This record gives sequence, C-alpha cells and structure tokens, in this order.
Amino acid sequence: MKKLVWLILLAAGFQLTAQTESALKKHYEDYYRQMRVQGDVRGVINALTHLNLLDYSVERRDTLAYVYANNDQHLQALNLLGVDLSPEDSDIALQVKALSLKSLNQPKRSLEHFEALFDRNPNPYLSYEIADLKIQVGENAGALTAIEYGIEHATDEMKYAFYERQQPYEVSLKSALIHLRGLAQYGMNRNNIDKAIASFDEALAMDPNFNLASLSKQALESRKQQAQEGENPDN
Repeated sequence: MKKLVWLILLAAGFQLTAQTESALKKHYEDYYRQMRVQGDVRGVINALTHLNLLDYSVERRDTLAYVYANNDQHLQALNLLGVDLSPEDSDIALQVKALSLKSLNQPKRSLEHFEALFDRNPNPYLSYEIADLKIQVGENAGALTAIEYGIEHATDEMKYAFYERQQPYEVSLKSALIHLRGLAQYGMNRNNIDKAIASFDEALAMDPNFNLASLSKQALESRKQQAQEGENPDN
C-alpha cells in the first residue's frame, strides 16, 4: 500500500512539473514576442535564454547567438557556439562565428568560417570579406582570386558600408573590391606602388567620395615621394 501511494505521489509530481514547465515555456514565448515588438534586445536575450533552458534547440541557440553578435556581444555569442569549424554548423552559426571572430581581431579563425560560408553560397559580399581577411594575414595572391570573383559577380546595385569616418558612408561593392585589389597588389610587390595607386584611382573614379581609397592613395604617394627623395638626396 505504501508503495502504491508513493508511486501515485511521484506520478502527480511529474505531472505538476510538466504543467509548470509548459506554463513557463508559454510565458517566455509570449515574453519573447513582446520584447521583439518593443525592440528590447536585453529582453529578447533573456527570453531566449530561458526558452533554451526549458526546451533546448539548435535553432534557438543559433538565434540567441545571432542576437548577441548583432548587439556587439561577440564573446557571449562565441561562448554559445564555440569557435571551431564544424560541418554541422548552420549558416547562421557560421555567419555569427565569422563576424564575431573578425570583430575580436582573430582573422585566421574568422577566415575559415567565411570560406565555409562561401563554399555553401558563393557571393560577392563573402568574396570581399575573404579578400579583406586574406590581406590581413598576408595571403595576397589568394585575396586577388577572391577579389576577381567578386568584381565579376557584383552588380551596380550592390553597396558596401565603411565606418572609418565619424559619418558612415556607402560605396559600390565593385569599387570597394577594387580598393582591396590595390592593397593586395601592394602587399605582393611593394616596389610597384604605381600599380596599386592605379587601382585606387579606378575605385575613386567609380566613387569619388570613397574616403578610405583616397587615404590609401595618399599614403602610397607619400611613400613613393619619400623613396624618390631617398634616391636623390641632393634634389
């Protein structure tokens, strides 16, 4: 008899726990929707965290990591997803890892995730990111390959944003890629400054407001002038 009573109480306890978890899940689902309506990022993160604890799913985890990364909380995003490349990663997970590692100045690790994304869905924007990172790690020949793909497939409507000025601005993706081509050309042969400057001029002809290309051109023209003065110290 005692054993029967204990089993009944245990079953009742399980049922109560299930009902409580179901009610909590509904509460946080409603809370999540409301936080999205209000644009409350902290509330969205809180709701997704609770939902992930109550009813874990890879999709929900990846969404939470995306929200973290989109809010510049890159360490939190990577703590959720890890940093290693996995063939089981969703496209969102790969994107979050790539962007977060890039933001945390880990170009080599970021590059492998961008390349994995490119293998799944090649496009000119990924070409730009891959080329930019390859230049950073000294793989200039590989950068040029990515750049040429990007230039060939970019359309006139595609834009790329830059933030080195106080006021962000956009240029065409093609001119952004051509600017990278100049950097890669200079990285491959620092004695051939004119070739790199010609690429910067081409980018500026397409987008005269391209401040970064203008700065790159000025920097190389200054180095060229210094080199010429060094060769002719009496002039």
